[in-house]
Amino acid sequence: MFSRFFIYHPIFASVVSIVIAIVGALALPLLPVELFPDITPPTVAVTATYRGADAEVVADTVATPIEEQVNGVENMLYMSSSSTSDGNMTLTVTFDVGTDLDMANVLVQNRVAIANPSLPEDVKREGVTTQKKSTNMTLVVALNSPDETFDGLYLSNYATININDELARISGVSDVNVVNALDFGMRIWMDPNQMDTRNITTTDVVDALRQQNVQVAAGQIGQEPSPKDQDFQLTVTTLGRLSSADEFEDIIVKTGQEGQITRIKDIGRVELGAQSYSGYSQLDGKPAALIAIYQLPGANALDVAEQSRKVLERLSKDFPKGLEYSVPYDSTEFVTASIDEVVKTLIVALVLVFIVIFVFLQDFRATLIPAVTIPVSLLGTMAVMLAMGYTINTLSLFGIVLVIGIVVDDAIVVVENVTRILDTEKCSPKKATEIAMMEITGPVIATTLVLLAVFVPTMVLPGITGRLYRQFALTISIATLFSSVCALTLSPAMCGFMLRETQERRGFFFRGFNWCFDRSQNFYMRFVKSFVRHAFIMIIPLVAIFAATGVGFVSVPGGFLPNEDQGYIFINTQLPDGASLNRTREVQNRINKISADLPSATHVITMGGFSILNNSN
Repeated sequence: MFSRFFIYHPIFASVVSIVIAIVGALALPLLPVELFPDITPPTVAVTATYRGADAEVVADTVATPIEEQVNGVENMLYMSSSSTSDGNMTLTVTFDVGTDLDMANVLVQNRVAIANPSLPEDVKREGVTTQKKSTNMTLVVALNSPDETFDGLYLSNYATININDELARISGVSDVNVVNALDFGMRIWMDPNQMDTRNITTTDVVDALRQQNVQVAAGQIGQEPSPKDQDFQLTVTTLGRLSSADEFEDIIVKTGQEGQITRIKDIGRVELGAQSYSGYSQLDGKPAALIAIYQLPGANALDVAEQSRKVLERLSKDFPKGLEYSVPYDSTEFVTASIDEVVKTLIVALVLVFIVIFVFLQDFRATLIPAVTIPVSLLGTMAVMLAMGYTINTLSLFGIVLVIGIVVDDAIVVVENVTRILDTEKCSPKKATEIAMMEITGPVIATTLVLLAVFVPTMVLPGITGRLYRQFALTISIATLFSSVCALTLSPAMCGFMLRETQERRGFFFRGFNWCFDRSQNFYMRFVKSFVRHAFIMIIPLVAIFAATGVGFVSVPGGFLPNEDQGYIFINTQLPDGASLNRTREVQNRINKISADLPSATHVITMGGFSILNNSN
């Protein structure tokens, strides 16, 4: 008999359980934490910019060649592209759930490289970017100036230069994006009348910029071969890339036959502004820089949020006066609240199971044996979850809560049977345990296989639904398996040296409980005997139960996931085609006012000119 070895070698059984518990305890802090399992299909984004082109030109000359090559890439589900009037193109390729995101990124990049020769020169000069795109937005950090010392342009560039890279280096962060970034750029406003008078075109201005705003390698003086009396070798430095508006204004656009010089300042003006004014960002109606932080698939969301806050707190010490940061959106707050509630439920379930076992067995020694199997089984489950790349989420924790009652069943059966034989056979605890295990080893294995037959098929369900409930099924299956292992090894070993003959309880509570239990047991036995002779009578309530179940299954509303208030609302406002940004700003201001008047509203984030539906301007 399998359990006989452990009955007479309890130390070996204890070592096995201790090893399982230690491995699980080490795996527990390493498990990623998130709200739900990773069921979002991985995506790869291809972005390109064609300065000055409208949406139709971008779609025809940039989006179409790239789409033709990317279409049909391995494991692709679908792709969608958006071409905007500011010259930007974004192609989002969505892959099947479970696809390796790094490999998908490489495959898309190879396809884009094939399309690259077909793109306009200006697009190739700007560069076509292919990068992994995560849809799991963990945090939105707002950089604002409460006293409005700094405008949106300064805030956006400060975030890009001083904060963006620091956050991107955090482990588990997939991407850091400054929404509606207003990057610095030299804007040249040309006077058409002055240009016409001097017979100058925009092409002349662009050519002058390309020729005179360059970094020139001027060489060295005194470089070999050189005269023998040459004592120094000096590098020649020249004015390279221009950096101020005055320097750009002095660029020579045209030279006359008699030496006349026309500079940019003669036909227009230059100012330091933003490269694009196609969008804006606000926090509670004031200019702000919004930094969106995305996490990698499988990363620990709580750890990403914690590390991001630490980095922001460290960087804030060097902020100029009048500059502050806040975190108006934090998706981990709901995750933390959900997991806290599940952990509370887990603790309550453990306490209730312990109390129920003690009340029915009425022996602390007997109660301790099933209670020990619970942490061993749960910790062993954690180790397997880490090995399979799963996470701690509300579904896996829900499975743990449900499985608590299951993992103690086998141990209770062992303890109860050993106690019965001790009271009836009057033999030693080890001998009683050996006799008991000969009777129940088969049933313990059988019940485990039945439970596995229920939950294991759920682990192989296809699609997003199968991926969602796979961790739930695995949690219950593995915990049940570990419970059986403990019931065949640890429980009989502990029974062999811990249990004694049952002593009659003299307390009022236990005597009253035993009296009620005996009466209810006798009533149940009479009830069963009477219906065994008239089995057809029980068919009527059975059919009624099935009918009620069918009616409930049809009438109860269905859904993929339960609707839960996560503490935030997204509003996407789309104006008619061709609407100016001023019209968008006016509508957004009205929405901001309505939202700010809500008693429960804490912050209102505005991303003007940016669509949250397709993540594009």
